[in-house]
Amino acid sequence: MGYQPIENYGIIGDLNTVALIGLDGAIDYMCFPNFDSPSIFAALLDDKNGGNFKISPLFQNPRSKQMYLPDTNVLVTRFLDEEGVAEVTDFMPVQELSKGKELIRRVTTIRGKVSYQMKCSPRFSYGRDLHTVERISDTEVIFRSKTKENQPQTLLRLTSSIALTIQKNDVMANFNLNPGEIADFVFEHIDEEYPEKRDFEAFITKSLFETVNYWKSWAEQSTYSGRWRDMVNRSALVLKLLTSYKYGSMIAAATFSLPESIGGARNFDYRFTWIRDTSFSMYALTRMGYTKEAGAFMNWVENLCEDIKGENRLGIMYAINGATQLKEKILTNFEGYKKSSPVRIGNDAYGQLQLDIYGELMDAVYLFNKYGEPISYDLWKNLEKQVNWLAENWNQPDEGIWEVRGGKQNFLYSRLMSWVALDRGIKIAEARSFPLNPRWLAERNNIFNVIYADFWDEEKQAFMQSPGSGTVDASALLMPLVRFISPKDPRWLSTLKKIEDELVSDALVYRYSQDAAPDGFISREGTFSMCSFWYVECLSKSGQLDKARLYFEKMLGYSNHLGLYAEQLGFKGEHLGNFPQAFTHLGLISAAYNLDKQLNNSRNKSTDNDND
Repeated sequence: MGYQPIENYGIIGDLNTVALIGLDGAIDYMCFPNFDSPSIFAALLDDKNGGNFKISPLFQNPRSKQMYLPDTNVLVTRFLDEEGVAEVTDFMPVQELSKGKELIRRVTTIRGKVSYQMKCSPRFSYGRDLHTVERISDTEVIFRSKTKENQPQTLLRLTSSIALTIQKNDVMANFNLNPGEIADFVFEHIDEEYPEKRDFEAFITKSLFETVNYWKSWAEQSTYSGRWRDMVNRSALVLKLLTSYKYGSMIAAATFSLPESIGGARNFDYRFTWIRDTSFSMYALTRMGYTKEAGAFMNWVENLCEDIKGENRLGIMYAINGATQLKEKILTNFEGYKKSSPVRIGNDAYGQLQLDIYGELMDAVYLFNKYGEPISYDLWKNLEKQVNWLAENWNQPDEGIWEVRGGKQNFLYSRLMSWVALDRGIKIAEARSFPLNPRWLAERNNIFNVIYADFWDEEKQAFMQSPGSGTVDASALLMPLVRFISPKDPRWLSTLKKIEDELVSDALVYRYSQDAAPDGFISREGTFSMCSFWYVECLSKSGQLDKARLYFEKMLGYSNHLGLYAEQLGFKGEHLGNFPQAFTHLGLISAAYNLDKQLNNSRNKSTDNDND
C-alpha cells in the first residue's frame, strides 16, 4: 500500500474520538471508541498490519480533492476522472447528540456510471489481537475480537445499503452507482452481540442533518470577524474536535507515534491532556467567545485538583479522564510510519517535572475568571495549594517545555511561567478579594530579578535558554506575549534579533539548537509551526506589521489542503509529528487575532492623521 504524506489527511470526529481519512478514500487511523482506546485502523503506522477502511472508485488515474462542508467537520473526498466524478462523505455523529458511537460513510456518484470497491480491515488492540467476522445478513456483519482470557471482547458492527462479502477476516463490497445514486456504510462500536434493528436510511439522513447543523451552530458562536476568518474558524473546529465532550479535557493531538524525524526515534503518544496545551487552547477559544469549553475545562481541573489533594505538585499531563499512570510501551508489531521506530503508546513524560505548567494553568484560570465565570472558592483553595508549592520550589532545574530527555536544567521558560503563575494568582486574589499569601508577591519579584540577572547575556544581548548556555530558545518568544516584558523593550528586540539569527529560517522557526543544547536524541527535527506563529505575534506586537503579515501569510501557505497542521514542518515543507496538533492551531488563532487587531489600530491611526 505504501504511506501517504501526513498532510494528505483530513480529520473527522464525534468529541469522543477521531479518524483520519486520506485523499485516496482510506481511513488509515482511528482509535475506537475513545481518543486513547487501542487502534482499530492504523495503516498510517504500519501499512501492512495496521488495518484500514477504504472506499474508492475503480478509476485508472483519478485526481482527488478534499473539502469540509462549510463551517463543519463533515469531510468530502472527491474523485475526478474521465469516466466520472465520485464523492465519499465522512462524518461521525457528535456525542452531544448521539448515544451511539458511529462512523458513517456515504458514497455518491456525481457524473458517469462509476464502479467502486470497499474494503474494511479492522485490526484490534493496536494490531495485536485476532478477530472473527460473523454475518448477520447480506448487509450486516459483526467483527469480534479474540482477546486474552478474562479480557472483554470488542464488538464492531458494519452495516451497509449494499451486499457485503466476507473475505478471510475482512469485509469487501464491489458495486456500481449511476449519477445521483447513493450507497451508505455505518461502522460502529456496540455493546451487545445483536443490537436492535433500525430504519437504516432514516438513521443516516437524520444523523447527517443533525451533525451538519451541530457544527454550523457551533461555528456561528465565534465572535472573531477579522481577516483570515476561514483559517481561524477551521483551527477552532480542530480544537473542538480534540476536546472530550464527556470530560472537558483536550488531547494534544489526534495521533500517536507519528515521527518528528523520518526514520528517527522522536515518536511519541500525544493522545493525552497536557495542562500546558489545554490551557493555551482554552485561552484561544475564550478569545473567540467559546467560554462553554473553557468552563468544561475548569470543571475538569477542579475535579483533577480534588484527585491530587495528597500530591505535592501538579502533573504535566493526564489521561482524558484524569488518570495519572501513562506508562510508555513499545509496539514491536508495528514498523512505524515509513519505518520510523519505535512506535510508542503511553508517554513517560508524565513523570517529568515541568514548572511552566503552573503558569499556563493560572493564566487560563485568570482569563476564565475575568471573561467567563467567577471561579469557585473550592477551586481557588486547591489552586492556592499548588501555587504555594510553586512559591517554595520554582528555583530548581526541570525538563522544561520541550520535555528533553537529556537531563534537567534551569530553563528560562520555566522561570518565566513560574512568574506568570504567581502574577496571575495575585491578580485573581485581588480581583476577587481572596486572602493573599504575601510570599507570592515576594517570589514573583524574586523571579523577575533572577531572569534579568541570570538569564540575560550582556555579550550576546539576549535572554539565554539557561544561565551560561550561550544559546537562545524559541520559547522565549512568550516573554512579551505573557506581558513579562514590553514587546518594544530594547532588551527584548535584541533577543528577538538573536532568535532570528539562530533559529529562524524565513517564516519558519526551530524551537532550539540541538547542537548547542543537546536534548538526548540523535535525530534531527523540523521547524515548530507553533513557534512560527509565536514569532509572527511578536513581530506584530513590536510594530513590524508588514513583516508579520507576510510571514503569517507564508505560514498559512504551509497548511495542508484543508487548513490543518501537524506539529512540525520538514526541510521540504512536509508535515512531521502528530497530526493535527492543537498547539499549532491555537498559535494560529492567537497570531491572527493579534495581527488583525494591530492592523486595524494602524489603519485607524492613519485615518485619524489624514483627518487632521
